[in-house]
Amino acid sequence: MSGDLPLASRLLLREWRAGELRVMLLALLIAVTVSTAISFFTDRLQRGMVTRAAEFLGADMRLSSRDPWPDEVLQESIKNNLQHTDIVNFSSITSSETEMLLSSIKAVGPGYPLRGEVRISDEPHGPERTATAIPEPGTVWVEARLLSQLDMQVGDLLEVGYAQLRVAAVLTHEPDRAGDFYSLTPRVLMNLGDLPATRVIQPGSRVRYRLLVSGEEADLQRLRSWLEPRLESHQRITSVADDNRQIGSALTRANQFLGLASIAAVVLAGVAVALSASRFAQRHFDTSALLRCLGASRTRTLRLFLLQLLGLGILATLLGLASGWLMQAGLVYLLRELLPPDLPGAGLRPLLVGAATGMVSLFGFALPPLLRLGRVSPLRVLRRELTPLPGSGWFIYGLALSALSLLMWQFTDNLPMTLAVITGGAIAALLLGILAWLLLRASGDRLRHLGLAWRLGSGQLLKHPAAPAGQVLAFGLILMAMVVIFVLRTELLDTWQAQLPDDAPNHFALNILPDQEQAFAQALGEIGATSAPLYPVTPGRLTSINGQPVRTQVTKDSPGERAINRDLSLTWASELAPDNELVTGHWWPDLPEAEGHRVSVEAELAGSLGIGVGDQLGFVIAGTTLEAEVSSIRSVNWDNFTPNFYMVFSPGALDGMPTTLLTSFHLPADQREGLRQLTRAFPAMTLLEVEAILAQLRDILRQVTIAVEYVLVFVLLAGFTVLFASLQSTLDTRLYEGALLRTLGARRQLLRQANRLEFTLLGTLAGLLAVLAAELVTWLLYRFALNLEWQPHYLLWLLVPGAGALLIGLAGALGTRAVVNQSPMGLLRRG
Repeated sequence: MSGDLPLASRLLLREWRAGELRVMLLALLIAVTVSTAISFFTDRLQRGMVTRAAEFLGADMRLSSRDPWPDEVLQESIKNNLQHTDIVNFSSITSSETEMLLSSIKAVGPGYPLRGEVRISDEPHGPERTATAIPEPGTVWVEARLLSQLDMQVGDLLEVGYAQLRVAAVLTHEPDRAGDFYSLTPRVLMNLGDLPATRVIQPGSRVRYRLLVSGEEADLQRLRSWLEPRLESHQRITSVADDNRQIGSALTRANQFLGLASIAAVVLAGVAVALSASRFAQRHFDTSALLRCLGASRTRTLRLFLLQLLGLGILATLLGLASGWLMQAGLVYLLRELLPPDLPGAGLRPLLVGAATGMVSLFGFALPPLLRLGRVSPLRVLRRELTPLPGSGWFIYGLALSALSLLMWQFTDNLPMTLAVITGGAIAALLLGILAWLLLRASGDRLRHLGLAWRLGSGQLLKHPAAPAGQVLAFGLILMAMVVIFVLRTELLDTWQAQLPDDAPNHFALNILPDQEQAFAQALGEIGATSAPLYPVTPGRLTSINGQPVRTQVTKDSPGERAINRDLSLTWASELAPDNELVTGHWWPDLPEAEGHRVSVEAELAGSLGIGVGDQLGFVIAGTTLEAEVSSIRSVNWDNFTPNFYMVFSPGALDGMPTTLLTSFHLPADQREGLRQLTRAFPAMTLLEVEAILAQLRDILRQVTIAVEYVLVFVLLAGFTVLFASLQSTLDTRLYEGALLRTLGARRQLLRQANRLEFTLLGTLAGLLAVLAAELVTWLLYRFALNLEWQPHYLLWLLVPGAGALLIGLAGALGTRAVVNQSPMGLLRRG
C-alpha cells in the first residue's frame, strides 16, 4: 500500500503529459467551478435581496402577539446576539382643540426601524428627509391627512389619551407599513416612553405587541427554533418571504431558476466526466493487463487507478473552488452598479457545495468505467480482443444519481422541482435512447441509395447502432438542457415583466366615500392617473363554516389561521376580475336562481379552511350576521398590485352594510404634484404609495436577469465539454477506420465530407429529440413546480434541429480532423 501512491503519481503524471486526462479534468473543473460560482453568487445575491426586502418588514423577523412578549423571549434574543426593539400598535381617539379623529398609533422603542428607514418632512407634502432617530419624548410624527382633518399644523399639540404631544414632523414613510394596505385611519408615530402617560392601554384594549429582531441568519433560526414550540394561538413569527407576497414570490422563483440552471450545468459536466472516464478505461486495458502480468493483484491494479482518479479530483476541486470564487467576485465587481450596495460577503457553505459536487461527479460518473480495469485478464497481453466483462457499475451509478438528486434539492430547495427534473430527465433519456435507435435505422435505410459520402457517413451509424444512438442521446441531452434553460429564462422573465409592467399601479386609494365615486374617478383622470376599477369594501369577520365555529377547522400558522384573527375586506362584484380564475364552481350568471346570498372564496384560503362549493359560511359585518353559500373557488394573482380579495359576494349581498371604496392607480413620477390636489379634494381618503415595493421588485428582476445570463454561460460551457468528450470517446475507433479507408484509396476530401454529413445527421436527429424532451421537461416543471401555464413551443421544432445540425456538424468536423490528417501507416503500426 505504501508504494502505491508514488507509482500512481508517476502514472498520473505520464497520463497528463500524454493528454489522456485533460478532458476529464476540464469536465470536473467546469462542474466544480459552476457549482461554486453559482453557489457563491446566488448565496450572496439572495442574502443581499433578503436584506433589502427586510426593509419592508423593518427587521429580519417580526414577532407579533396580543400580549406583551415575556422577558424570556427578550433574553433569548439577547443570548443569540440579535438586535431587537419593541412596537405597540393600537387605535385611539386623537384630538386637537376643536376636532377629534380615530387614529392608528404606533409606539416605537429605540433603534426602530432595524431595517429600512423612516422618512419625514417639515410640512405636508414638503421635501422628505430620512429620520435619524425615533420621535423625541413628548413629540409625535403624524400623517398629513391627520393635520388636514384635525385642522392642525406642525408644532401644534395633539392629545392622545391623557397626554398632550407636540407634532414635530409629518410622517411620509414607514418601512414596515408596505403590506398594510387596509389600515384606514391616519397614522401617528410616537415614542414608546410616552405610552404610559397616555393611559389608553387598559385591560381588554385591542393592542398588537410586536418585537422586531435582526441579526445573522443562523442566530435568527436558533431563536425561531426555540420559540416556535412555545407559541400560543395569538402569537406569530413573520419572516421576509412571509410578509410580502410579491417580494417573497420573486425571491423564491429567482432561487428556483438559478438552482435549476445549476443542475443543468453540473449534470452536463457529470456526463462529460462519464464519457471521458469510459475512454480512459478503454485505453488502459493494456496497461492493466501488463500490471497483472507483473504480479499486481486485481485489488492493487484497481487501487492504482483509483488513486489517480482521487489525485485528479483533488486537483480539479482545488482549481474549481479558486476559479469559482474568482468568477463570482469578478461578476459582482462588473455588476456593482446594479447589485445591492451592501451585498454580504462570501461564506464557506458554497465551498462545501462545490467540493461535494466535484467529488460526487468524479466518483459517481467515473468510477463505474474504471471498475472494469480491475477485471482485465492478464491474457489480454497476448489476445487483444479480450475485454473485461462489465462490472456491477449500475449500483455506483445509482449512488451517484442519488447523491446528485440531493445536490439538486440543495440547489433548488424545492422538492417538487427536483422530482420534476429527475422524472422528466429519466423519461426523456429513455425516450431519446429508443427514438434515437429507431430514427437511425429509418434514416440509414433511406441514405443507402445516395452518394458515396452519404453511404460512408450513414454506414458509420448503422454498423453498430447502439454506439451512435448513445451519441445522439448525449447530443440530445446537451441540446435539451440548453433549450430548457433558455425557455425557462425567457418565459419566466416575460411572466414577471408582464406582472410588473411600467404602468403597474404605484398607489392605493382607500376609504373613499360611496357618494364621491364619480368625483374621485374624474379627479384621477384630471391628474393623469391610470386607475383600476373602484371596489366597494366592507370589513367583516368569518365566524362559521356549515354552522361550526371557524376556529375548530383551522391549523396553526396557516393562511386560514391568520384570516380568522382579523377583519377581512369583503366586496361584491358582478363580473369576475381579469386576474382571477375559477377553480371549481360557477360565477353568478351561470348559477340557477335561488334564495340567499352567494360568495366566491380564494383557493388558498379555501384549502386551508377546508371550504368547498356548497358550504355555508357565516359572517359578522358591523354587528349583523350574514349567511352565504359558497358558489365557486377562485385562484387569485396576488403579484400584480391591483386590489384582490379573499371573499367576493354576489351583487346585493352586502346592501345596507357600511361601505367605502378602494382602488389602485398608476401615476407617472413627473405628475406627482397631482397627489397634493387629490388629498386636498378628498381629505378622508387614505393614500398609500407602493412605488418603493415596485422599485424593489424591479431591482430583484434586473438582478435575476443578470444572474440568469451568467448561469447560461456555464451551461453552454458544460454542454460543449460534453460534446467534446463524446467526440473524444469515439476518436480511437474513427482513427483506425479512417486509416483503413485511406489505405484502400479513399481521399481526404471524401472522409471530411462523410464526417460532416454523419455529424450533421446526428445533430438533426438530436435536435428533434431534444425538442421533444424539452417539451416534456418544461411541462412537468410548469405543471408541478413553477405553477405556470404551459403552451407548446412550435418555433423550437423549426429552429432547434437546424441549430443542432449546424452546431454538432461543425463540432464533429473540427473534432475529427485527426482522422484525415494523421498518417495511415503510423496509425496502423500503433494499432
